[in-house]
Parts: sequence; C-alpha cells; structure tokens
Amino acid sequence: MATLGELERQVMDLLWASDDTLSAYDIQATLAAATEGGKTLAATTVLTVLSRLEAKGFVQRERSTRPHRYRAAASREDHMADLMHEVLGGASNRTAVLERFVGQVGPEDAEALRRLLAGR
Repeated sequence: MATLGELERQVMDLLWASDDTLSAYDIQATLAAATEGGKTLAATTVLTVLSRLEAKGFVQRERSTRPHRYRAAASREDHMADLMHEVLGGASNRTAVLERFVGQVGPEDAEALRRLLAGR
C-alpha cells in the first residue's frame, strides 16, 4: 500500500470528511483557511497532489464536469484497516504482534474486539 506524505494526508483528510466531491479549488481554499496566516498553495500544487493520489488509488476523479471533482476512493476506515493488514503481513511472528497489540488496547477497545470476534 502506498504511503501518504504530509500534504497528501491533509488533502485526504478533507476528502474523507466531505460528503460531496471537491474540486482542487475547494481543497485549495479549505487548506488556506486552515493554515496559520492563510498561506495559499498554488492550484497547480493541489492538482499535482490530487494526480498523485489518483495514481496511488486513493482518489477518484469525476471528469464529466469542469473543474474536475474528486472523492476518496475508499473510506478512512478502509485505509486504516489496509495499513493494519500491511503491518501485520510484514511480521515474522503475527501472533506476537497481535498479542502486544491486544495487550496495549484500552478496556473499551478490548470490549469492541470481543464483540467483533464473537460476531464472526
């Protein structure tokens, strides 16, 4: 699975939080409003980031409108689950990794895991 750089993560956070598709200009404006001092990225920078995210499979582009509009290809939860599977897949001792993970979760997460495993 491809990793996300800092700016890519910021763009994905906006797309994951949005119920609608966003244009590069929407993203540009939102990022400018969220940064201290209102530093504005160039539209070409945002378009480059979106193009890279599309190539990595993180975003889908609607080409039927101008400007093009973008949406996340999968939910944040799907992305996080994929990352967890990738990390676990790289472990030489999966049981030890799971044991340490479960040993570090709080009571609420442990209960959620119990419920999820019981429903399997």
